[in-house]
Amino acid sequence: MVNYPNGRKYTAEKAFTASTGKRKTNSSYGNRGMTLEDDLNDTNLYYLSRGIAVIHKKPTPIQIVQVDYPKRSAAVIKEAYFKQASTTDYNGVYKGKYIDFEAKETQNPTSFPLKNFHEHQIRHMEAVLAQGGISFVILRFASTDEIYLLEAHQLMEYWTRMEQGGRKSIRKEEIAGTGRLIHAGYQPRIDYIKILDDLYNLSS
Repeated sequence: MVNYPNGRKYTAEKAFTASTGKRKTNSSYGNRGMTLEDDLNDTNLYYLSRGIAVIHKKPTPIQIVQVDYPKRSAAVIKEAYFKQASTTDYNGVYKGKYIDFEAKETQNPTSFPLKNFHEHQIRHMEAVLAQGGISFVILRFASTDEIYLLEAHQLMEYWTRMEQGGRKSIRKEEIAGTGRLIHAGYQPRIDYIKILDDLYNLSS
């Protein structure tokens, strides 16, 4: 059992199979054995191996509380806590620019629930922008395999709207209008760097 710092239990959104260690998912995209996280990790490895960018998934520090040893060659974590609230999923550097982003996916075909984000993540992205960094979110609609890059400042506008009593989600039409569609490929799988080149004139 893994708990957040406030004691709330952590429940993984997708289970892992014991034989392969890969996540189970029921979406057509996941039938290939890949999740959004898997594809982003492969994309980042592609960027790194070709000297394009250095971007990694952030490790989440965990405090282990209880461990069982059913046999000498194996240890099973029975209880643990996240030491601190997470910020965003990925960070790194590309052409001298600090890159920081979060990746989320939803089964909802028409909108993206803002409850998928946390207040501290919004404040973190806000701080990154204040320091001149590039911050954004990658959103995937699992039912249609559509992936969008939405800049952090745009996400903050929708977040503020919610705080002021407005919608608790972002309509898919809004994301399509203010974000950038990322066409999935083979190598790299999710070429978000191409979108950043266009948004921030980094290709030259």
